[in-house]
Amino acid sequence: MSTRIFAVRTTAGQEKNVVLLIERRCMAKNINVKSIISPPDVSGYVFIEASGPNIVSLAIENIKHVKGWVAGKVELEDVTKFLIQQPVIDLINVDDKVEIVSGPFKGMQAKVTRVDKTKGEVTLELLEAPYTLPITIRAEQVKIISKSEAIKQEVKEKKEKIDIFKEFSKLEEEWKWQLKKHLIS
Repeated sequence: MSTRIFAVRTTAGQEKNVVLLIERRCMAKNINVKSIISPPDVSGYVFIEASGPNIVSLAIENIKHVKGWVAGKVELEDVTKFLIQQPVIDLINVDDKVEIVSGPFKGMQAKVTRVDKTKGEVTLELLEAPYTLPITIRAEQVKIISKSEAIKQEVKEKKEKIDIFKEFSKLEEEWKWQLKKHLIS
């Protein structure tokens, strides 16, 4: 049986709770849902893989924090781009401000002075130290707090951020148009 992906609108910040509630409902009532996805970068939506809209309606009926589902089909490529994470080393650049998340310097903020992608290491200057203290640690041990200004400009020029709400609105409008077209003919 073929399946499709449906987008379900939720209260922002409640996506994980909605996923758990839908999962419990599907298990308790034996509703045939293949998967439920809540990508960390998407706020206000969860994605359900099911054979049809009737299954999705059964799964989300009267669930707290669910605002409804977007009519139309969501393409797999649209969802997978939110699920595939890039390695941290590919995202870090010189002059980025980072926070160290593990090791003896945990919780301290630093500025990136060098990135060695082959070894997976970054060299940092601690911002909270009274003197310049360069340290080299694994890239997985840092979290980016802010990008350098030069990088921000480059990213703006390179890639326009996708507004998921606009994309879903377009899908809804297209679906309504298709429905009107079908009803007229």
